Amino acid sequence: MWTGVLRERSIAAPSDGLFTKRRYTMSATTVSEDRVFETIADALAELGTERDQITREASFESLDVDSLDLVEVGQVIQDQFDVELKGDDMKNVGTVGEVVDLVVERAS
Repeated sequence: MWTGVLRERSIAAPSDGLFTKRRYTMSATTVSEDRVFETIADALAELGTERDQITREASFESLDVDSLDLVEVGQVIQDQFDVELKGDDMKNVGTVGEVVDLVVERAS
């Protein structure tokens, strides 16, 4: 279940000024482990990893994920959760679950 806040952002109104369009964006106050895991699993699957091999306990080595793939996963994480993972962060994690935990911790 998503718990969060809707934030209103104005978009430029037409020149006649008769109305203003609005766009709403969601800002999650909590990030669930399941959502982070699914996002990472989807990203790894798009990079060629067999989906049924991706578990929280799976090591990146056993999944045959290289450093370039991890950079791609890090970009997806930043785009989806606004959490930046640096090279040193990725050196210190060995499993999918460790990345999930790191993202959840930094997102809160």
